[in-house]
Amino acid sequence: MPAFVPFAALRYAATDDLDALVAPPYDVLSEADAETFRQRSEHNIVHLDVPSGPDGYARSGRLLERWQRTGILVADAGPTFTIYRVRFTDAAGVPRDLAGVIGGLEVVDEGAGGVLPHERTTPKASTDRLDLTRATRANLSPVWGLALASGLTALLAEPGEPVGKVSDEGVEHVVERVADPARVAAIAELVGSDDVLIADGHHRYGVSRIYRDEVRAATGRTDTAAEQTLAYVGELVADQLSVAAIHRLYQGISAADLLAALRRRFRTSEIAAPTPETLAAMEADGYLVLVGSDVAWRLDPLPGAFEDVRELDGAWLEAALADVPHEVTYQHGLAEVTAAVRDGRAEAGVLIRPVSVAEIQRTAREHLLMPPKSTFFTPKLKTGLVLRPL
Repeated sequence: MPAFVPFAALRYAATDDLDALVAPPYDVLSEADAETFRQRSEHNIVHLDVPSGPDGYARSGRLLERWQRTGILVADAGPTFTIYRVRFTDAAGVPRDLAGVIGGLEVVDEGAGGVLPHERTTPKASTDRLDLTRATRANLSPVWGLALASGLTALLAEPGEPVGKVSDEGVEHVVERVADPARVAAIAELVGSDDVLIADGHHRYGVSRIYRDEVRAATGRTDTAAEQTLAYVGELVADQLSVAAIHRLYQGISAADLLAALRRRFRTSEIAAPTPETLAAMEADGYLVLVGSDVAWRLDPLPGAFEDVRELDGAWLEAALADVPHEVTYQHGLAEVTAAVRDGRAEAGVLIRPVSVAEIQRTAREHLLMPPKSTFFTPKLKTGLVLRPL
């Protein structure tokens, strides 16, 4: 089972100004978004986390060192965990209160078990996160893990010491420090008692493995901070997860040819342009929607069409199009999908349903992998609330 350890977290000293200092994860920011956050404050985390210019990585390293030296960032007095609470109202109008814990999650070799992927990943040629880790010698944003051990939510119910709060677009992010040795030990023991499933951040976890191996080669040691990586871990239970769908966009195939291919396994019927109500109906009635530039089709699986395929919309589409040349990309958000098709950035799109928590649990327990981009966990965690020195 993976080790989950406390560490002396780096935090902003100006806890009353966090709105100007933290930001969404780097991989959801456009360059224009990043520049907006840079303009908020000379100390906004994006200055570190989204380097720009030819010497951007080295500048991030120097900046992180300067912020620690001048007291912009301060380290906890000793090893701690951080409870991270997210409070919001979901799309169905239900108030949600999610709680996870930030600590150092053991970096294990691929296939070794303990820390498990939950979906196949798409290749990433960029060395951006690895170059940034080398330059800063720090984890700036957490991997998102799901603990298979039961009882974590209850263990995190008692508040810790408040160390920051940010509200953004109806979502409240609250962080609390846990320094009490007994409680720290209890959290470490529980998370480390069963597998942890990576929900988001497969690429970052892979980068941590490369960096760990580099440190081992350079030092000959296996007891450095590089043996773990920054991770937010929540319990894998329905009331602690908010899962959205990541839809499919298709190119390299016309909408007509895509429809013809899908008709081999789906019954199709023309419908009105999809709305948020359509997404709810898809979940209730079990169908997908093909979006063309000026028409949409309901896709109901034909009886027996997917007997040999897992009951995942992404897997169904892979099976239906396995022998058809095409290119697929991934996009969350109904409006974003319809805009991409309307503007000609995609020939067609397919709206799929969110993966159920039960299927995520099954994936973990059976050590299976979902198709790429099967799940979109929301709300996204803020970068900058907790940093981990390496």
